[in-house]
Amino acid sequence: MRTNHFAMADAGWPGCAKSLKGVILDLCGVLYDSGEGDGVAIPGSIEAVKKLKESDLQLRFCTNETQATREKFVAKLRKLGFDISVSEVFPPAPAAIAVLKERGLRPHLLVHDGLLPEFDSVDKTNPNCVIVGDAAENFSYQNLNEAFRVLIGLEKPVLFSLGQGRYYKEMDGLKLDVGVYMKALEYACDLKAEVVGKPSPTFFQSVLNDMGLKPHEVLMIGDDLLNDVGGAQHCGMKGVQVRTGKYRPIDERHPTVTADGTVDNLAQAVDMILGQRGH
Repeated sequence: MRTNHFAMADAGWPGCAKSLKGVILDLCGVLYDSGEGDGVAIPGSIEAVKKLKESDLQLRFCTNETQATREKFVAKLRKLGFDISVSEVFPPAPAAIAVLKERGLRPHLLVHDGLLPEFDSVDKTNPNCVIVGDAAENFSYQNLNEAFRVLIGLEKPVLFSLGQGRYYKEMDGLKLDVGVYMKALEYACDLKAEVVGKPSPTFFQSVLNDMGLKPHEVLMIGDDLLNDVGGAQHCGMKGVQVRTGKYRPIDERHPTVTADGTVDNLAQAVDMILGQRGH
């Protein structure tokens, strides 16, 4: 019986850390809080990323960030003190562009001005689909209505949503996220959006493919119970939630998603992982 008991202990958190080969981190709410200027690093997170980099674990960053190009927000994170490079970061826009090219689609964009350069190489004439991202102030009635008109005018309307978050946290409080506007367009056009970004299994799989690892070898750490933790678990990974960013105590009593572990912050998670591995 003893061996079974230990096998079970190793399968859960934090025992599962012994057999891990890779870690995927969310960015906003885990590494830093966004807001005015470059935002602010969450205490202990710069050091935690450094420790993971120095360990034998592979590390990737998986984000639904769509307010800036990948180069731009990686530069912002480096300025905050994080050791992070563009090739390690997976946001939705490049994944969406790959889908557009594969399917010969030309998008009408309802996105943040900061994201537009990502789509410079994409044909946007006579659009046959709509892409909605976290457009923030660009979510005006006029812009939403314009996107609606494009969709409703298509014989086969296709709507892509870069993530499907309900809200996120900035330094001055919670902000509505792209999922709210995605739902509005779905309702108006009586269609289902295709989500590019977390919690899409295809999106998580692209990160796993890049690492060359299987889901059970990888742990996801995020502040979003549904999109980070639930999305990762749905793919066969373990998911741990941090009590920073958009975390709310009610998350720990969610009816359908239960994190494999809940930790105070990234620093605590990393110390627990490396402690299990004898570092």
